[in-house]
Amino acid sequence: MSYRIGLVGKPSVGKSSLFNAATMNDVPEGAYPFTTIDPSVGEAYVRVECAAPEFGETCTPETGFCRDGTRFVPTKLVDVAGLIPGAHEGKGLGNQFLTDLNEADVLIHVVDFSGTTDAEGEATEGHDPREDVAFLEEELDMWYLEILEKGIDRYENAYRGAEAEIEESLAEQMNAFRTNAEEIKQVVLSLGLELDPETWEAADRLELAREIRRRTKPMVIAANKMDTPEAQANYEEIASDPEYDHLSFVPVSAHAEKALKTAAEGGVVEYTPGDDDFEVTGDLSMEQRRGLERIRDFTTEYGGTGVQRALEAALFDELGVVAVFPGSARGVKTSEGKVLRDCFLLPPDSTTEDFAYFLHTDIGDGLLYGVDCRTKRQIGSDRELAHRDVVEIVTTN
Repeated sequence: MSYRIGLVGKPSVGKSSLFNAATMNDVPEGAYPFTTIDPSVGEAYVRVECAAPEFGETCTPETGFCRDGTRFVPTKLVDVAGLIPGAHEGKGLGNQFLTDLNEADVLIHVVDFSGTTDAEGEATEGHDPREDVAFLEEELDMWYLEILEKGIDRYENAYRGAEAEIEESLAEQMNAFRTNAEEIKQVVLSLGLELDPETWEAADRLELAREIRRRTKPMVIAANKMDTPEAQANYEEIASDPEYDHLSFVPVSAHAEKALKTAAEGGVVEYTPGDDDFEVTGDLSMEQRRGLERIRDFTTEYGGTGVQRALEAALFDELGVVAVFPGSARGVKTSEGKVLRDCFLLPPDSTTEDFAYFLHTDIGDGLLYGVDCRTKRQIGSDRELAHRDVVEIVTTN
């Protein structure tokens, strides 16, 4: 499977800038609302420590790339059109945004922590980023609530008197959110509610919608424009506020990441995405040197530009994704002499059997067992795989 990370937020906060910085795609940027009208999809990368050095080898990846022992594994990044308050009622790009958003497995909410854009994405000063954090969650909650209410109506009208469970009706109505009846049942009971919608107050329904949203659309906050004093002051207050304990914040400067990657492509600096430092290798004007030193001050203070950290926090921390390398009877080489040519991103709790079916249905159907290529020991079909496992699949097919 290919995971999709959705970049969301109000207009003009730097979503397209972050998208371009992560993918180096040429998507229009601009400090005005709705620069992005259609969702842009690009290839970004998350870092995984390469396993090849443990086998005394150098990997030869067919997808992504490897640099100094760090494997950059591709993933999909989607820049979704800007959202404004009232989108669930059709305001702005409204329903188009919500439809595009549903294709994402996890969200990165890009917030202008400098406070220089208002709720509509227009230029201003002193805007409180808290409002932006809150409004997007509220918009998503209202979207989920609207669909939840349809599921309740369907249950009450179509299933009245029939042998049916409310969680089944809600799961069918909300299946686009990749949930199921068992998960919805767990959410209902975890909130102390009965499995009977007639006993639910309006506040109960909203809380239920909110909790389903949090489980099916996990979110990371990319605190963008953190290379400004205003953003840094706001970050110190907001990220430490217990009100936001349910969210993960990553300090980000999309501008700094794009500048470093552009300089690296031009042979001016040596820079590996995600690193907290870089080396100047080309001739620069005094103004360019000053600009790079300002970027260096930021990356040193915050451990990098934050773009890679945001992507990895979304996949590894929020979704719990694990990276698995397919091995072989020769350890890590294919019959063509390729070394760890693939590295796949799998859902949490994936087993040997899941991995076999991920590779191909026929491989899964003929699965005999797996082999841990590090220990050379046989592993069963129900063995849960760990991050960075190197596994050979032995199959009759």
